[in-house]
Amino acid sequence: MAGVLEKLKVLDLTWGIAGPMATMLLADNGAEVTKIEPPGGDPFRNQLGYKVWQRGKRSAILDLKNAEDKKAFLALAQAADVLVESFSPGTTDKLGIDYKTLSALNPRLVYCSITGYGRGNALSNRPAYDALVQARTGLMHEQRGWAEGALNHMNGLPDPYPDLEIPQDWVQGAAREGPLFVASHWPSLGAFFNASLGIAAALRAREVTGKGQWVETSLLQGAFAGAAGVWQRAEKIDAPGFDTWILGSRSPKGHFQAKDGKWLHNWVPNPRFILQSAQGDTLNATPDLTVQNDPDRFGTGPEEILVMSHYQPLLAEAVAKFPVKDWVDAAATAEMTMQPVRSIEESLADPAFLEDGCVTETRDPELGTIRTVGNAFNMSKTQGKPGAAPVEPGAHTAEVKAEAAKIIAEAKAATAAANGRKLKAPLEGITVLDLGLAIAGPFGTQLLSDLGATVIKVNGLFDLFWHRVHIAYMANRGKKSITLNLKDPRAMKILLDLVKQADVVQHNMRYDAAERLKIDYESLKQINPSLIYCHTRGFERGARAGLPGNDQTGACLSGIQFEDGGMGRPGYNGEVGRPLWSFTSFGDTGNGFLSAVAIVNALYHRDRTGEGQFVDTSIINAALLNTSYAVATPEGKGFDRPRIGGDQVGYSAGHRLYNTKDGWLCFVLVEQSHWDELFAVIGKPELLTDPRFASFEARVQNDAALAKIIGDVLATDTAASWFGKLDKAGVPVEVVDAEFSRGIHDNADFQKNQWVVSYPHPVVGKLDQIGLLVSLSDTPGVIQGRPLLVGEHTKEILAGMGYTEDQVKTMEEQFAIGFVGMPRMPPRPAAAAPSAPKPGMASMLEKEAKQ
Repeated sequence: MAGVLEKLKVLDLTWGIAGPMATMLLADNGAEVTKIEPPGGDPFRNQLGYKVWQRGKRSAILDLKNAEDKKAFLALAQAADVLVESFSPGTTDKLGIDYKTLSALNPRLVYCSITGYGRGNALSNRPAYDALVQARTGLMHEQRGWAEGALNHMNGLPDPYPDLEIPQDWVQGAAREGPLFVASHWPSLGAFFNASLGIAAALRAREVTGKGQWVETSLLQGAFAGAAGVWQRAEKIDAPGFDTWILGSRSPKGHFQAKDGKWLHNWVPNPRFILQSAQGDTLNATPDLTVQNDPDRFGTGPEEILVMSHYQPLLAEAVAKFPVKDWVDAAATAEMTMQPVRSIEESLADPAFLEDGCVTETRDPELGTIRTVGNAFNMSKTQGKPGAAPVEPGAHTAEVKAEAAKIIAEAKAATAAANGRKLKAPLEGITVLDLGLAIAGPFGTQLLSDLGATVIKVNGLFDLFWHRVHIAYMANRGKKSITLNLKDPRAMKILLDLVKQADVVQHNMRYDAAERLKIDYESLKQINPSLIYCHTRGFERGARAGLPGNDQTGACLSGIQFEDGGMGRPGYNGEVGRPLWSFTSFGDTGNGFLSAVAIVNALYHRDRTGEGQFVDTSIINAALLNTSYAVATPEGKGFDRPRIGGDQVGYSAGHRLYNTKDGWLCFVLVEQSHWDELFAVIGKPELLTDPRFASFEARVQNDAALAKIIGDVLATDTAASWFGKLDKAGVPVEVVDAEFSRGIHDNADFQKNQWVVSYPHPVVGKLDQIGLLVSLSDTPGVIQGRPLLVGEHTKEILAGMGYTEDQVKTMEEQFAIGFVGMPRMPPRPAAAAPSAPKPGMASMLEKEAKQ
């Protein structure tokens, strides 16, 4: 079975994280990727992640400032399908390898640029190392969140419960105020997901139009992708059900330490399950304790933080009675979202991951047999596979130059673009049925909508409870909503009639539920053989596949929470880290990105062959990509790599946060000159010759002492003052900006590029959201409308299918369908009612907190 991108030729001119990961994904799915390296090789090859991200690629060293090498490169570009580059804006123009130049040579070329902050804006020339982007954008504050919650913060509103006392041990993050430096490279990961989707969309568009185009994204847009849920601004945040306690920094997040000292995460915590199952000397979990059967589970309103604070010590005491394994086994019985917090190395040693293929085993010439992230997604007709271990720099230089010489000798004229039809957007004319739940499913189909697809959201009669919450708003814009009760044969017929006309069906319900409803792939392809069917899961295929999963459980099992919490080593202050669930995590949304990429690739294949197929991915697949900077032996032994400590200030004296008189600075010192400049600015020139700090190796050995010297000096002045001096001297530094997010929706450049978008909403008034995450020059994305209201298009869709008003009215009265403004709701079984825990408790505790 050949990968979906077989025979495509890719030129990789990237370094760092986002670009190498994007080209790895292309190689994993069959493309021939040639990494073009400068003389001396890629300067970032010392990253352990390169053992993963450079797999399956050829390597050629070409000096693009040398006439002969540049001539060879231009020949290669003339024959390429995709080029990916990560130069700073303007550099490709100087080198003569910019999009305009290369597209003239090769009109079919898909040219992808990944920059720090995009082109033509006030930030375009800022140093774009990952930590610095996190600092400037304030993403380091979002890892912990704000005491007042995300929506209050965006609107400049105060904490609604200022007198509520929450012990530090109950919440996540280092025991100090201020931003958190986490191990995950969120902006770069976001840029990787953005670029991967943009390239897939451009290739699909080329199959229709015959033309390539310029695809652009940035680490800034990667940060926007990660913060899409928290960087929303609404006029009426007090609309019923809209705001939530979940994203407040003072809210416990369901982390508990068990009897064996290990940590687990239960999200959302279920008091009845934990307290009742732990009453005896052994855990006694039964299906009767499932969250679906719990009338007292936590609700989503802001006041629920009071209920959480009441239960937290009780739950912690109960969990501490038994070891983690017992709790995980009990949670499986009760169908609870609970998993252990473990390291990346433990994750890679998991035999279930290896069996699934989301982890793979390979032989590295330096490290021996290692395990790394495997397939990002699966395709039933065009399955990819991870490539061979990375080669030495320049291993294929002679071979690649010979290919270029052959192209030059053949002297073929530039390939004219084939006469294809025009597209306004990459997925114009594609119809997607979205049967997804929560975020992981719907976010993927929102991305398809942003690429021009018509997305019909199939809602249930009770979905309005979830869709009121602002987290749901970030995954459901630009869709049409039809409300169907699929237990009614008439509603099922409507769905199947929609399937007959659809191009794609996507969902993230448990697959056995789809089989029981007979809306699984084998059933639906009988009525639509060319259908592309996408299923996404919480976990890998195997024993966990039937368990409830979410962003949090994926982050636990993959090692994200372990690493981001600094649990791998003590901090500078000796603090031992605890798990941290980042609010900018690419678990749910990463899963959405992967499903969208897989679907677009499947459309590309169908355009060429007429063949539909089944594709699948999971939150675990996305989470393992997020931790792919690490590798391990089959036994789970790790290798030397940078780690943050429990104080969550950074990796080392030159790659970390420092507190000043009035705020925080972030440094990423890469070259010796950066150290020279820093020592001069802070008035410590003697450190240049101090044997403890004069070389890279010496600084590693004396890291703590160096950090203290720098920190003591920086504490004597303000962040703004230091930034002005250091930035002028060329030191890569940023102030950790707590206000950046509040200004993004008013930024003219961001508005012009549609990186942020606004629209009137009938419930919350003016709504500002994160917009397009990747741009395409010829078939740009499109924001098709505000977030849906459940059932608002039911009548419209049914009318288009030929149903009369009387038929629609009868089905509505008998609860087969629903629509906005339903005069009544069907009775719902008490066991499944979405009530808040102890309805009287929240209001009682709220009164107490305000007294």
